[in-house]
Amino acid sequence: MSGRAGSTDSVDLVVVGSGIIGLGAAYAAVRRGLSVIVVDRADAPVGATIRNFGHLCIGAQTGEARRYADLSRDLWLRLAQDAGFWIRESGTLVAARHADEIAVLEQAAADGGIRMLDADALLRLAPLRRRGLLGGAHIETDLQTDPRTAAAAIVRHLTGLGVDFRFRTAATSVAGRRVETTRGAITTGAVVVAANHDIDQLLPEVAERSGVVRCALDMMRAAVSLRHPLSAPLLTGWSLVRYGRFADGAATAALRDRLHSERPDLAALDLNQMYTQLPDGTLIIGDSHATSTAPEPFQPEAAFTAFLAEAEALFEMPTPRVLERWQGVYAKASKDFLIDTVDEGVLVLAATTGIGMTTGLGLAEENLTAAFGWTTAMEGTP
Repeated sequence: MSGRAGSTDSVDLVVVGSGIIGLGAAYAAVRRGLSVIVVDRADAPVGATIRNFGHLCIGAQTGEARRYADLSRDLWLRLAQDAGFWIRESGTLVAARHADEIAVLEQAAADGGIRMLDADALLRLAPLRRRGLLGGAHIETDLQTDPRTAAAAIVRHLTGLGVDFRFRTAATSVAGRRVETTRGAITTGAVVVAANHDIDQLLPEVAERSGVVRCALDMMRAAVSLRHPLSAPLLTGWSLVRYGRFADGAATAALRDRLHSERPDLAALDLNQMYTQLPDGTLIIGDSHATSTAPEPFQPEAAFTAFLAEAEALFEMPTPRVLERWQGVYAKASKDFLIDTVDEGVLVLAATTGIGMTTGLGLAEENLTAAFGWTTAMEGTP
C-alpha cells in the first residue's frame, strides 16, 4: 500500500473498487501502459466477486450481455494462464426432469452452442439420481473457476504489472479528475467507479437515476460423497427461467408457471437451484434472492433446508455435511448493466443482474476503450 494521509498523487487512471469489474478496468489500463491506482475500503476483494459459484455462464447470455461474456471469456483464460489460478473449460450441464424443461433447452439449442444430452450421457457427466431424469444439455462455451483464489491471484498479478492497490482506503468523493480518499487526494486522467451496490454511498444520484438496489442471496458449501465428480457447473429448471437465452418465449412461461404452482415455497425464495464442485471436492449449493435497498443480514434457515433437500433429491449421495454458509450481495436494477458517464473522464460501471463474474472483464474492457478513446491492446502485452 502506498500513499499518505494528506498527500496528493497523480496517475493515469483511478479505479474505485477491487471487484471483478474494477480488476478488469485496471487490467485493461495496465495492458496499455497506463499508471493505475485501485482504491478499496476493504483489505482485499471481499464482495460479490468472491461470494459466488465461480460459474462463468457465457452461453446462457444474449445481446449485450453475451457480447461482454464472450470478451470476458478470452480475458479469463489469459489471466488464468498469466496469474496462475485454476480455471477449466468445462461448459455447463443442465439437468432436465420434466418435458417442459426439455422443450426450453431444445428451443435454445437450435441457435447452436448447446448440445442436447440423453439421460445416460448426462449421468456419465454428473452423479445424479436416474429416477425422473429425462436428459439435459451441455452449454459448450462456459468456464468455471474458484472465485476465492482467482480474485486474489489477479490482484497479485496486477500488482506485479505495476498496479498500485490501496486497500483499507475509502474514496469519499469523485469530482472531475480528482478523487478524494481517506489517505489523501489523487489527481488523475480518468476515473472508473466500480463500487457495485455501494454506488449509492459514493454517487447516490447515479444509483437513484438508475434504480440500483441490493440483491442478497444465500449460499452454502458442503462436503459431499459423490460416485464420481461433477464435471461442470450444473443448472436445473429453476435456472432456465433466470438466464437471458432461456427466459423468453411460451415454453419458458409454461415452465415458470409449473415450477411456481408446484413449489410455491421455492418460488418464494426466488430460487436458482444450481451447483458447482470445487477442486477440493466440496460442493457449492444455492441460491436464493431477496431484493431491498438495505437487505436484512439475517439468513432464514428455511432457505438452507430447502437447498439441502433439493440437492439430495437431485444427486445420488448421502446427506451433505455443511461446511460454510454465507450471504452474497450484488447491485440490481431494471437494466442488465449500469454504464454512466457522470463527468468528463468519470465512468461508472456495474453489472446489475448478478452476472458480474461472467461479464465484468469484458464490460470494463469494452467501455473503457470507448469512453477514453483507447486503442485495442496489442496482442502479447502483459
